Amino acid sequence: MKWLLSFVGGFVAYSFLKMLHEYSTRKVREEAWRMMAEGRNEEAKGMRHRNCTLKMIDTPDWDTIDWAEVDDTRNLAKIVLSRVIEKLYVVRIQEPAVLVGVEEEVQWIQRELMGARVKYSYAPEELMDVAYDFEDVIDDLILRSAAKQRGIGNWERCLLSIRIHKKLELIKSKIPSLPHLPIATGSSYDNYIEEMVWSDIFLIQGRSVAITIVSPVEEKVSALLALEAIHPYTKKKVMRALDKFRSLNDFLTGLQSVELDDCGMVWMEELSHVALSAAIAIEDLINKEEQFTKRSWMRPSRGFLSAFGKLKSEDKLSVEMDKIYAKIQNLSMHRPTEFSRQCQSRDTKSTMPIPPQPTAQEPDLASFSDDVHAMITRLLTDDKRFRVIPIMGMEGIGKTTLAKLIFNHKAVVDHFPFAVWTSDGCRLHLRNKENLMEFDLDQLGDLWSYDEERHPLKPFLIDNRSLVVLDDPHFLYEVLMVLPDTSNGSRMILTTCDMRLPSKLERKSDPHPLRLRTDEESWALFTHALKVSIPPELLKLKEEIVKRCGGLPLLIVKFAEALSHKDATIEEWSTALLQCPHDQQQLWSNTLCNIHKDLSLYMRRCLFHFTLFPQDFDIPARRLIRLWVAEDLVQPEGENEAPEDVAERCLNLFIAQGMIQVTKKKFNGKVKAIRLPDTLRQYWLSKAQQATFLGVHTNTRSEMSLGTNKIRRLVDHLDREDISFGHIHGDYNTTTSLTPFYEDVLSFLSFDTRKESKPGEEVGNFLHRCVSRGCFLVLLVLDLENVFRPKLPEAVGELTRLRYLGLRSTFLEIIPSSLSKLQNVQTLDMKHTSISTLPNSIWKLQKLRHLYLSESYRSKLMLRHGTNSLTTLQTLCGLFIDEETLVRDCLDRLLDIKKLGLTMSSKQEAVSLSLQAVADWISKLNQLHSLRLKSIDKSNQPWDLELKPLVGHVNLSCIYLLGRLRNPSIISQFPYSLIDLTLSGSGLAEDPMQSLDKLPNLRSLKLFAKSYLGKNMLCSLGGFPQLRALKLWKLEQLEEWNVDKGALQDLRDLEIRFCRSLKMLPVELLHRTLLKIEVIPAQ
Repeated sequence: MKWLLSFVGGFVAYSFLKMLHEYSTRKVREEAWRMMAEGRNEEAKGMRHRNCTLKMIDTPDWDTIDWAEVDDTRNLAKIVLSRVIEKLYVVRIQEPAVLVGVEEEVQWIQRELMGARVKYSYAPEELMDVAYDFEDVIDDLILRSAAKQRGIGNWERCLLSIRIHKKLELIKSKIPSLPHLPIATGSSYDNYIEEMVWSDIFLIQGRSVAITIVSPVEEKVSALLALEAIHPYTKKKVMRALDKFRSLNDFLTGLQSVELDDCGMVWMEELSHVALSAAIAIEDLINKEEQFTKRSWMRPSRGFLSAFGKLKSEDKLSVEMDKIYAKIQNLSMHRPTEFSRQCQSRDTKSTMPIPPQPTAQEPDLASFSDDVHAMITRLLTDDKRFRVIPIMGMEGIGKTTLAKLIFNHKAVVDHFPFAVWTSDGCRLHLRNKENLMEFDLDQLGDLWSYDEERHPLKPFLIDNRSLVVLDDPHFLYEVLMVLPDTSNGSRMILTTCDMRLPSKLERKSDPHPLRLRTDEESWALFTHALKVSIPPELLKLKEEIVKRCGGLPLLIVKFAEALSHKDATIEEWSTALLQCPHDQQQLWSNTLCNIHKDLSLYMRRCLFHFTLFPQDFDIPARRLIRLWVAEDLVQPEGENEAPEDVAERCLNLFIAQGMIQVTKKKFNGKVKAIRLPDTLRQYWLSKAQQATFLGVHTNTRSEMSLGTNKIRRLVDHLDREDISFGHIHGDYNTTTSLTPFYEDVLSFLSFDTRKESKPGEEVGNFLHRCVSRGCFLVLLVLDLENVFRPKLPEAVGELTRLRYLGLRSTFLEIIPSSLSKLQNVQTLDMKHTSISTLPNSIWKLQKLRHLYLSESYRSKLMLRHGTNSLTTLQTLCGLFIDEETLVRDCLDRLLDIKKLGLTMSSKQEAVSLSLQAVADWISKLNQLHSLRLKSIDKSNQPWDLELKPLVGHVNLSCIYLLGRLRNPSIISQFPYSLIDLTLSGSGLAEDPMQSLDKLPNLRSLKLFAKSYLGKNMLCSLGGFPQLRALKLWKLEQLEEWNVDKGALQDLRDLEIRFCRSLKMLPVELLHRTLLKIEVIPAQ
């Protein structure tokens, strides 16, 4: 009875409050129309934006109508009407039974709405209001059908039918009283909604060109509508805002092929911010609805309070949606109208061809070894079909250099009996295995004037497996006409700056995009091109030299040649470094033009994020990807795709197009750190500021956001000229209001890396002041990585919209108990902190996807049996497990883990059981990509490690195992997808090479202390086909290591440390020019 009374009381209270709310809303609508009738258009306009469903017979005067706004609303009305009628059309075909009893009313309303497109000149806002009401009825009809199928009682279905009939009667009464627009002489406003082809409706709803703007809102709206208890009034407001976003899709599609000016980029940034605000507001209501539902069931006495809170939350969202709709309406009316096709209006000087790279010396193989390996793999396949392998990249990135390295490579010479090289379409280099012949125009005549069947090259190309290198894409079509259509395994290498290929080549091509060189590759190329030896005292300039050249080979070679003619002194080289940025500007100019031509708008916004980081800063790829995801800059294209995967593809595209430089790479092939070359950073920084993505706010000048005067992304670079420096680090003036500066901040990043207590205290006080004054309440990103021990206030719990909390390398000792309030956090990074135990409240973070803990500080989680929390967790790193940790029926419920890092300790029996439980858990993680397991005793020495066969883990690419393997044969049951393997303390008695050499994709192998206890080791011919790096550390029993002739052909880095019994290195490895060998003898 108590439950029943509580439910009835809550329902009555909710209904009464909703009735009062609707009555007041109706009075406001009537007041708005009265104002318009009296000519008070501006007042009425503001009121109408807050309450859109106007309902009066009065027709406003012609002079009081804002026709620009009416015109803008017409396209939206067309979309809404078409979608609603199409939904009814689908219902009639698929579930005609749902219309039983209401067929007549539904048909009449349908006829009126369809006729409204040509017959009436209704005000579009009010017409849409009726359409939304009708859509709500259609949804109720579908709901009634579903209720019948679920076997819901007759009483509930009866109530639903009564509600449907009442809604239909209300709609029928609304249509005759819809306000008409006044008719002007010669105007054609009565036909403002044109007929639509039905197929176009699906194009409108499925269009993905503005996916990063509309998709987050659509996703949240779908989740909201899944809550069946949402009131139609709230639903109508949300759908209206969503439809307004969708109405801009066509316009956004057109923007993909144009270059926006500064005002246009500001417009795009404002639209993106409004869309993000809408998604966050809807997400807030969803979270509150779930909390109200949970509370009402847990405590029935709270039914009345829950109903009141629910009404208040929905009303708040309705008001917020009206504000958002007004902002979109304003943006739609002031959309950019003047723009140019990308790169067409640029100064012709900026697109002058870059002089060809000097070719007097032999190209440097060490700087392009990875690319040479990848290209040769493509060339020497058994595929007999003719294939084109384009080397793509901007001018000066080394395309011709790479092509020459390939053309003259011994394996290529042996494989292709006949080869042709042409650089200008006039001079040919013809080669067979025995002779090198050079022909020019005087001997062959005009190469391209021959009939293709009588061309002198034809016989050679037909009779031989050939390699054709075309170092000039202008003659591509002529060369293709000459090439015979044979299936003898011939290949063509094409060097091109264009990332797009002719359609006829796409099916035959396997492109190789050429990236900027890493720091090590840049230094190797620099020293190769330098014509003088480098004195030891100048080696300290290495880091600055490679950073200034930005990984661009042409700039590296030019800089090396310039220094070759100067004295090798600190003064001379430092002066040359100061001149380097001026040379960069000229060499990068074509790249900037191509970026504008090829880059979509949303990817430009992704590039803007690079400018948040300091100059020459090595940006962790992990950090950048998490920032993109937190701000919804990337959106999945399919249901099974994670936003992190999209972000990683976006990052790889930037790398492939030479926009950013890889500075560190993991052995599994993934990027670890990147850098934006200095010249490109200056360019994109100015663009980000002009677009208000990143504001310019100094003590003398404030352009925080053109048109809004708000800071959206706050970055602390310890710049005293920045006005925020005083707010964060200076003597805070209590009379200064922080609200105008920081109430709309989406991201706050601090790069205050001073190693003292002051940075932590200052950032903590700043956060407390901002939150207590109503700032940072829409904050999505709080990234304090490397800030020493920031003192996070309890008020951080008020940042309920936070998605990314970065505390890595802060050595933080305590976190606020209010952390559990951050229900939207996706990434919580506490790696390299001093936090040993996390509270139970961590399990309340239902949307957490990535959790990084401090492995060195043995971070533990307080767990409970049977928990169903953190089911979305994908990354769990640094977790410490001991005899108190619950694995079964707790941790082992987390089955979506992709990256797992655990440390287990103790010799007690309970931990032995935990080892087995962990092994069982890992065997069920089918999506696992990376596994790091450590088993140690109380003295931090390797202890027993349990592991089950991993052959079925087809996505697993990286394994790190520290501990004595209970089942040594497990190393023969690793998956073929493995790329990076580290073994330490494994206690293997048999040679591991005999099992591991069968892993076809293994690139990195590290055998550390006590991993192998035998005396002999053999690497056989045919094993380790892709091994690039091998490290042998502290294998104290190893005496003899043999390598068969021809084995380990791809090995590039060999590192041997403290192997005291090893007598000598394998002779087979000593004379390999590309192999870097480092040996550190035992002390």
